[in-house]
Amino acid sequence: MEKLSTQPYKGTRDFYPEEMKLRNWFFGKIRETLELAAYEEYNGPMLESLELYAAKSGDELAREQTYNFTDRGGRDLAIRPEMTPSVARMVAAKIGELNYPLKWFSIPNMYRYERPQRGRLREFWQLNVDIFGCDTYEADLDVIQSAIAVLRAYGADETMFRVHINNRRFFNDVIAAICGTDAEGSKKVSKVVDRKNKIPRETYVKDMTELGLSEEQIDKIDALYTMNVKDATAFCPDSVGSQELLSLFDALAATGLDKYCMFDFGIIRGLDYYTGTVFEVFDEAPENNRAMFGGGRYDNLVGLFAKNAKISGVGYGMGDVTLENFLVTHKLVPDVLRSGKKVLVARFDDVAIEKYTAIVDQLRAAGIVTSLYTGIKKFGKQIDYAVKGNYSHVVIMGGSELEKGIAKIKNLETREEIEVAVSDIASSLA
Repeated sequence: MEKLSTQPYKGTRDFYPEEMKLRNWFFGKIRETLELAAYEEYNGPMLESLELYAAKSGDELAREQTYNFTDRGGRDLAIRPEMTPSVARMVAAKIGELNYPLKWFSIPNMYRYERPQRGRLREFWQLNVDIFGCDTYEADLDVIQSAIAVLRAYGADETMFRVHINNRRFFNDVIAAICGTDAEGSKKVSKVVDRKNKIPRETYVKDMTELGLSEEQIDKIDALYTMNVKDATAFCPDSVGSQELLSLFDALAATGLDKYCMFDFGIIRGLDYYTGTVFEVFDEAPENNRAMFGGGRYDNLVGLFAKNAKISGVGYGMGDVTLENFLVTHKLVPDVLRSGKKVLVARFDDVAIEKYTAIVDQLRAAGIVTSLYTGIKKFGKQIDYAVKGNYSHVVIMGGSELEKGIAKIKNLETREEIEVAVSDIASSLA
């Protein structure tokens, strides 16, 4: 029989204990930061109806980018490729029972059937942060503030990232004013603008021209890409989107967050359900200069599940792969594997096991990570095991030490060794 492959499925990752410790630190920072800002954690099922994603993104996209199947009951299901439809469904299910505005977050793992590349895998974890039930710019501010706070929690500063902000209502009004187009025409233009940095200039111009835009109209749109928010909004001062942008940027300035942010007319966010503020967070490092994550306002999404529902939403999704690339690029990942005390209790044949387990219990009761050695009892092997396992200390108690009621504590970093009473081991390591 041919041996099975040891490689994980393409686009997924194995997490050995070392990687898991790093990931737990990684996610712990997120939870600590968001809970401090009164966001509450939620989760949903890994499996959802395929219809859920087809209703939001279109049937073709839902079937092409999801892992989907028909179950034994004939139901079309998908492994979740994103969280926004699920949370909208959850809000709609208890729409009259919840306390608005809701401030929710989750860090689920998800699957998308696409070509793996830098920053994008088939299985990934994504931080989702959302506020439901607030129609004004204050919720947009809170959500953007949370994204900045998460990055700052890792030690990032304004030289490392920038939040690029636009508004879909404003964008549509500007395009309508320049091109004399309707909502559908503005949407088509938005698709070209959304990918302008991913295609050659000549392709961009060709696509715009094919939509009926003249050279003069293209030039007017191009001029907006370099404008600040005051100059850009002056182009359409009566637009609701203009007022939303100005209110948001005034608040960012008043709170000191404007140093992390900038207006960018080229930020669209390709998904059609965005209706107001949209933003993307860019890594400023030359070697990793790219959009890491983004989000925006989606006022109409809950209405897919509840007739006449008027629960607005604003939020973002931050993938773990792009965030990890950012932290590594800026050298913000600490050596978490050697942090804190971690004690190995060595064993010898002339001491009963219950004497050792009593020491283990004493140390664990004091909140010290402790393990009783269970392998080959040669002392050299035990020390090697402790060093390779990133233990900070080894407790040594053979028969002669037991008779005296003492133990030795060896510090593996300094190589120093002290003798203490057995009853004082925990306090000596505190």
